[in-house]
Amino acid sequence: MSRVLSEHCIDHVVLERGEVANSWRRERWDSLRLLTPNWLSRLPGYAYGGSDPDGFMNLAEVVSFIAGFAVETSAPVRTHTTVTSVNSIEGGYQVATERGEIRCRCLVLATGASNRARVPDLHRAVPQTVQCLTTFSYRNPDQLPSGGVLVVGAAATGVQLADEIHRSGRPVTLCVGEHVRLPRTYRGRDILWWMENSGVWNQSYDQIEDLERARRLPSPQLVGTPEHSTLELNTLSGAGIKIVGKLAAVRDGRALFSGGLANQFALADLKMERLLDTFDAWARDSDIDSEVGPVERFAPTRAPSSTRLSLDLRSGEIGAIVWATGYRPDYRWLNVSVINHKGELRHDGGVVSEAPGMYALGLPVLRRRKSTFINGAEADARDLARHLAGYLACDTDVPSVAIREL
Repeated sequence: MSRVLSEHCIDHVVLERGEVANSWRRERWDSLRLLTPNWLSRLPGYAYGGSDPDGFMNLAEVVSFIAGFAVETSAPVRTHTTVTSVNSIEGGYQVATERGEIRCRCLVLATGASNRARVPDLHRAVPQTVQCLTTFSYRNPDQLPSGGVLVVGAAATGVQLADEIHRSGRPVTLCVGEHVRLPRTYRGRDILWWMENSGVWNQSYDQIEDLERARRLPSPQLVGTPEHSTLELNTLSGAGIKIVGKLAAVRDGRALFSGGLANQFALADLKMERLLDTFDAWARDSDIDSEVGPVERFAPTRAPSSTRLSLDLRSGEIGAIVWATGYRPDYRWLNVSVINHKGELRHDGGVVSEAPGMYALGLPVLRRRKSTFINGAEADARDLARHLAGYLACDTDVPSVAIREL
């Protein structure tokens, strides 16, 4: 957004509570790699320029990429500037920080939706003898106590951590609810090549039938590895990871799991098949069938012949629980009435109509299906910057825009 605002000659500042790329530096596990291949890592006027376009950046490389972009664009970033509150004032907003106050006519919330771990309330009933970690506090298997590990959640993060912890030699049980199954590659191309080129990823938010549901969907079961591996439940169960249903309750020290795993698997398989059908139809219509591999279909997810419906957390079998149950935004500092009862920002494609001059960037399916991916930021930023530029109708003696970024 800073880069695009500069192109519009709009005066602005970027407020960052830590260092540039702070979340990547401080709030991710050690082995994390991007889910998107390097050739998809692009920002306005800036793209991956290394020798491995089909690879996947590790943490250090992501930090270097984003920090390099900040330098390249001379972004006016004020680091170590924590915003403590935002209030509406006449003609704009008053932004209080630990280093002083800023008045601005417009405010861009680029904090994203992954500020706090989303942990279900039932975690309070877990016995104190079981160590609990979230995806913010987990770094690597060495920090875990001895004994088995219960990983709750089977989106991208959950399956990756279950695999990593199991490889460390610990018994792992994985709780699976609704999930999105995808192969890493399809017909010889990365699955995200298909998402990007077929137009699926570019679908506009106002063309999606059930937008609220689309914004709640878990991230697809993908992993970025040098081998371009597909990490799916069949692989995990074949390696010895125990698959159970969604964690429904914790009562008297026992974890209770939902039944119906076969139905969850069938639904995820069906959705994957429909998506692959969409890709095949696009390939035929675009006359590129001869340029890609033959049509593929994948074995159904195997439901276990029997699965546990409960687990005694007091028995010592489970030493730790990793809550891979997603994230939620944090707007505790935003003293403007634009937050719904779920703690989510009310907006229309990133335009906060109830608070003129306020915008959001980086939320799930903000303006397109790819909004939360690095390569999805530019198109959204350009759309919103045009709207913002139109809003700024007169001169002002304060910065036009403060970009609030965590």
